[in-house]
Amino acid sequence: MTNREGKIEAEFVENFLIVWNPKDGSELYKMGFYGKPLGIPKPKSPDFNVPLILDLMEGLYLLEKGIIRVFEGQEKNKVSVKLLKSRARKVYEDFDLKYAVYKDLREKGLVVTPGVKFGCDFAVYRQGPGLEHAPYMVSVKSRKDEVTPTEIVKAGRLATTVRKRFIIAVPDLEKDKVEYLIFKWFKA
Repeated sequence: MTNREGKIEAEFVENFLIVWNPKDGSELYKMGFYGKPLGIPKPKSPDFNVPLILDLMEGLYLLEKGIIRVFEGQEKNKVSVKLLKSRARKVYEDFDLKYAVYKDLREKGLVVTPGVKFGCDFAVYRQGPGLEHAPYMVSVKSRKDEVTPTEIVKAGRLATTVRKRFIIAVPDLEKDKVEYLIFKWFKA
């Protein structure tokens, strides 16, 4: 339910945020394909009549933007950006690096979803799921990470098989900047 401040309410439950009001969930989904409607793996329409499940990364982004208000428990205690971020760090490995990339891609107007089924961190869309297949698969690495030629070949083969461009994102948290390495495959 939208609260007095005009923000959509989301409840922190386990490692997710739930927008119980279907109308509010639909609005968030229309805004940028945020979340997953409960029990609808591939929504054909942004108008659905079920709660919306947000992962912590997208929930934190929406909370920082002032679009949602997060609460937990029967007392509806407010969950701050700081608290949500600390909880997300326990759930996601290298959360700060991944969130920097998520946020950068969203700020560039792209739609970002989990990339687990592609063996990467994010699947990235220009328009959104259901409107196109994700043209990009993004893996997040730190500057200290070593990337072996075998890893690049594996990722490239997978990307080619699923018709996507393979991208390595390297965030610099101190400079608040992300560099992207885009691989293009060609036949010799």
